[in-house]
Amino acid sequence: MAIGKLIVVCQSGGKFTTNADGTLSYSGGDAHATSLTLDTKFDDFKSEIADMWKYDLHSLFIKYFLPNNKRTLITISTDKDIRRFLEFHEDFASADVYVITPTPPAPSDATSMLCSRSSHTMSNGPVSPVDALTDFVPDEPVSPADAPLYFLPDAEDTRLQKTPGISSWKNCLTGIGQTFNTRRELHDALDKFSLAHGFHYTLKNSDGRRFCARCKVEGCPWFFIAPKLSTTKLFRIKKMNDTHTCGVGSIRTNASRKLIASIVKEKLRDTPTYKPQEIINDIRRDLGIELNYAQAYGGIAAALEELQGSHRKAYNQLPLLCEKILETNPGSAAILNTKEDSCFHRIFVAFNASLYGFQNGCRPLLFLDCMPLKSKYRGELFTATALDGNDGIFLVSFAIVDVLSDDNWRWFLEQLKIVLSTSHEITFVADMKKEMSESLVSVFPNCFHGYCLHQLTESLKNKFKGSFTQEVVRVLISEFHGATYAPTAEGFKKCIETLKDISPEVYEWILQTEPEHWANAFFKGARYNHLKSNVTESFCDWISDLPAMPITQVIETIRRKMVEFIYTNKMDSDQWSSLLTPSAEENLQRSLVNSRSLELLFSPGSCFKVRDTLGIINVVSLENWDCSCREWQINGLPCLHAAAAIEHIGKNVYDYCYKYFTTEAFKVTYSESINPIPALDGCVQRESSQVHVHPPCILRPVGRPKERKHALKSKQAVKRTHQCSKCKKLGHNKRKCKQST
Repeated sequence: MAIGKLIVVCQSGGKFTTNADGTLSYSGGDAHATSLTLDTKFDDFKSEIADMWKYDLHSLFIKYFLPNNKRTLITISTDKDIRRFLEFHEDFASADVYVITPTPPAPSDATSMLCSRSSHTMSNGPVSPVDALTDFVPDEPVSPADAPLYFLPDAEDTRLQKTPGISSWKNCLTGIGQTFNTRRELHDALDKFSLAHGFHYTLKNSDGRRFCARCKVEGCPWFFIAPKLSTTKLFRIKKMNDTHTCGVGSIRTNASRKLIASIVKEKLRDTPTYKPQEIINDIRRDLGIELNYAQAYGGIAAALEELQGSHRKAYNQLPLLCEKILETNPGSAAILNTKEDSCFHRIFVAFNASLYGFQNGCRPLLFLDCMPLKSKYRGELFTATALDGNDGIFLVSFAIVDVLSDDNWRWFLEQLKIVLSTSHEITFVADMKKEMSESLVSVFPNCFHGYCLHQLTESLKNKFKGSFTQEVVRVLISEFHGATYAPTAEGFKKCIETLKDISPEVYEWILQTEPEHWANAFFKGARYNHLKSNVTESFCDWISDLPAMPITQVIETIRRKMVEFIYTNKMDSDQWSSLLTPSAEENLQRSLVNSRSLELLFSPGSCFKVRDTLGIINVVSLENWDCSCREWQINGLPCLHAAAAIEHIGKNVYDYCYKYFTTEAFKVTYSESINPIPALDGCVQRESSQVHVHPPCILRPVGRPKERKHALKSKQAVKRTHQCSKCKKLGHNKRKCKQST
């Protein structure tokens, strides 16, 4: 099929199941057919699907499988996603998409989900790419009613008429013989049943072998007993008295946060960022129940633990996870460190596909960065990121550590040194802290350390905060950046002298920050004009948007993102026809166009003198691949002066480009694949390596955490400093001036 049109089979109402090999299969439901073209807009496509099943336009999600990959679901949410979907399936006559809604489309379906095995077994929700590694569902009894839930103040009949979901819950317990898959399913059904009928209950003489519930009002005969069937997890109601004498329905009902979790769990599968206020509004609208913020927040926490697993238990799965990474991805590294008390300390992960891509296709340039993780036990994520030939981010390795410390940074660098076998001298762009510099020099003796320009700029602002007006600060930063990017010593000196005229103090401070580590004119390494570590800003933004999840799920989510990067870039590069990547090709063509206005002064050998329109002469050496303007050496692509000399002698300008910018090197970067990791619950750890890992002894403090600006996020501009019109001093106005008139 030519790119542009594709028959799309839209499926909904079924369910996903996981096969033995880890792939997903979809069964049941209904199907409709439509077509997509390159001109189709996402909003139109989504509206058409909503009309097919009469779904709420704002609550449905569209997903699909990549060709030959039935393990990962990809979401369609923009016009660009539709174009990629068409490109991925250009060789197919048709393709399937799966329409997922957070709640069942009809009340009858809702009844099926909430009732027992005897009147329809509770169905499993659709599988999302961000689902947990394990389908952990606790099978322990849930504590009854930890916070009150109040119905809206309507009459009971009116309330039930307006909230069909509550009405359907009246049939969650049907009588003797009703069977439930797990104790948790039975408890959920009892919670909903009591909420619909308006009574309290209490659990008596209940344990892992039987479930006994009675009406909480003394003297009321309502009760039931459901023992566990031997050799199974099933519970079946054996005895039941369904008669109430307590005035059922006339009292306000309580509900545990587990019940709220069961209501919002399906929504959280597809929308992990579901907010408490959204839950409050949705449950008020759909069920007529009023929640407070604490109840909604607690329900989210309980539902996420069911979907993702326990944060505490995840740490104990780390040794097994390391084993599976090494088994499924030979040549990778997965190193776990614990403290003397078996508490988690740090874990380092580097997949073979990333190591191979960096060492064979990327520039020897790494950006070191860290960011806090959203987790019950906090933690920091360290990353070492490279750039591919198209200036896209390429994650080489990462680590999760308990705290941000110099010792952890040094350990991370030591593990990175072990897994990297490149003979090239590596340039690092990282923090300007003294400890970082010492660690880099110690672990990588021949490396180059470039200071991050963003952090230097923030240090400059903080150092002289309140000393200048906002307008002066802008000028200082502009000149400072000009000195940083200046390719020659003359350009650097010109900007520095301007700074000296504005403020001698700023001039002295800048000279003390070791310009040889950040100025292009003096830096010995190769940064290819990337002076800030925020080249990974998009990746860090994605990490910061992730909800709090167990540590094993964080690692799996990053792995899946890396798989998506590899697949997408592999597909994109197959469409390129140029020798260089698109961004490099654009820069080279710009140099070629600008070179045509230059005058070439021929010199013997391979050296040429090139005069520009301002009369400035630059010397180009084709043998050494350099130019006196130093743009060629800094960027890795021929500058306009070099392009003029190369075209003059009739040689191919592409032969003078660094190999890292070629399409061939780009394809090598993404030539290896990252294999999936099996679910950990179904795996058994080798006895020889059984290690118990406890969570770090660092709990999140009570109260709202102090906001810590991430290094990638620009802080707000310096506020304008007041200047007194009387004494002409900064920091106050004339009303607060202490100087007498």
